[in-house]
Amino acid sequence: MTKNVLGELFLPFLGTSLGAGCVFFLKERMNLTTQRILTGFAAGVMVAASVWSLLIPAMEQAENMGQLAFLPTVIGFWLGVLFLLVLDRTIPHLHQNSTQPEGPHTHLKRTTMLVLAVALHNIPEGMAVGVVLAGWIAGNIGITAAGTLALSIGIAIQNFPEGAIISMPLRAEGVGKGRAFLYGVLSGIVEPLAAILTMLAAGLILPALPYLLSFAAGAMIYVVVEELIPEASAGEHSNLGTLFFAAGFTIMLALDVALG
Repeated sequence: MTKNVLGELFLPFLGTSLGAGCVFFLKERMNLTTQRILTGFAAGVMVAASVWSLLIPAMEQAENMGQLAFLPTVIGFWLGVLFLLVLDRTIPHLHQNSTQPEGPHTHLKRTTMLVLAVALHNIPEGMAVGVVLAGWIAGNIGITAAGTLALSIGIAIQNFPEGAIISMPLRAEGVGKGRAFLYGVLSGIVEPLAAILTMLAAGLILPALPYLLSFAAGAMIYVVVEELIPEASAGEHSNLGTLFFAAGFTIMLALDVALG
């Protein structure tokens, strides 16, 4: 079981690292169409994972509350949204295709703020993996080994384009290929760290599992709506971001149902 847990903890990080490696093989600059496709796909995976792997299990965990079974899910979801809102306001970062940094004023380099922007939305993905693994380790009948694997695979798949989205623009900014790859890898290391911390927290307060599941979902949905969907729709009108959102959503849905 230990090997399985370690593998699933680091699988999403591997996806990010492989994506960052695209900087060695592809063109230095990623065109807007490709960015839309990859970002839309990542958003679809995150929304599906939030619903099937987090929110629905959270409500199932609280079903003994009867008509109030929705309460832990709603509370946890909003806490997750507010948590990411606080991070968004307190950590300086810069989104792709944007010239205006967000968060407090800082003298950090543009490349550093680009990495921080990706690292920010890797935090809820790591939390999602960590809390689901914690529930499975604790023997929670609502969370299966196959379900945890489906979530890790789904996030790893959507992390591949995210790794490319961070490393290739850095290369276009004048950063060397090796450093651009390293920055892409570093942006993903927060995922296993967040997963481990969440697993420890869930182990200490297991009755709070429904809150933690929905907390991770709220944080992920915040990232999708605040960052990924606007980026998938940026520039001239195009339906590609929407179509690949649907592709990512259905792939994650299929993974969760087939493996879960």
